[in-house]
Amino acid sequence: MAATKRKRRGGLAVPAKRPRKNGKDARPPAEPRDKAEEAEDEDRNRIPGPVCKGKWKNKERILIFSSRGINFRTRHLMQDLRMLMPHSKADTKMDRKDKLFVINEVCEMKNCNKCIYFEAKKKQDLYMWLSNSPHGPSAKFLVQNIHTLAELKMTGNCLKGSRPLLSFDPAFDELPHYALLKELLIQIFSTPRYHPKSQPFVDHVFTFTVLDNRIWFRNFQIIEEDAALVEIGPRFVLNLIKIFQGSFGGPTLYENPHYQSPNMHRRVIRSITAAKYKEKQQVKEAQKLRKKEPKTILPHDPTADVFVTPAEEKPIEIQWIKPEPKVDLKARKKRVYKRQRKMKQKVNSGNAK
Repeated sequence: MAATKRKRRGGLAVPAKRPRKNGKDARPPAEPRDKAEEAEDEDRNRIPGPVCKGKWKNKERILIFSSRGINFRTRHLMQDLRMLMPHSKADTKMDRKDKLFVINEVCEMKNCNKCIYFEAKKKQDLYMWLSNSPHGPSAKFLVQNIHTLAELKMTGNCLKGSRPLLSFDPAFDELPHYALLKELLIQIFSTPRYHPKSQPFVDHVFTFTVLDNRIWFRNFQIIEEDAALVEIGPRFVLNLIKIFQGSFGGPTLYENPHYQSPNMHRRVIRSITAAKYKEKQQVKEAQKLRKKEPKTILPHDPTADVFVTPAEEKPIEIQWIKPEPKVDLKARKKRVYKRQRKMKQKVNSGNAK
């Protein structure tokens, strides 16, 4: 199409005039050798494009934030997850008085469709919400045994922004609630392919293991030489509480029968220590009562003296003469030594005169 000029008010004007060519500006046509050399120079000087030329189709975005009242360990864990997941976003802490349904609106404002929310209670208990916003489902976990990257000081390392492999325990395919959690974890922790902030490398693996009715999270580096695994961190344990149909609420799909709340756990520990103290006090009172009781006198057993043989009685001797004093040999030696030393001193003083 010919180039056209556009008026300021939006209408099309007369086509633009092409510049005239003078005879002086005209150059002879370039030879094919010159063209090939120019093409080689261009290829040599051209800046290479990105490694991945695919299209970013999976638009998963994860919102990672927490409530007020978290401790330093939770804050460091949250920063580690944001660093490992380049498709995550951050937000300010949410007030504990607000209801959890507000998080769906926050996700909508941040253009996120998944959420990891850390909820702190009593400044010692930490709960994690994994939610598919805004339609659900969502799962609530109790987080235990937290170890952050800075705390572990492991030898493993990986490229920042690289895409991880996800390894799941075979138990995730046996039970339906574990299968649902597996799909939720895949959508949250897997970095989308061709994400702008991600690197086109796979050099670490996230492992999710089911043990003792809990989900154990580990992060390992994949070594290129022999494909061995070296732990990087962080590590934590998720104790499932409930799975809800909606996002941060709704009908309960599954409730963990093996879950014990932290308050109940602390109560059991206190009751055990109290029972030990009560038992000690009862033993002390029983000992006092036994001491106060009158002693029962048993009758004499005639067979007890069967094997007793009486000893012969020795005659009593009375000494009328005073015994001689004992000779102290050490005192005698000291006196002799003093006497000899004085004699030597006298002889030495006479010779000196």
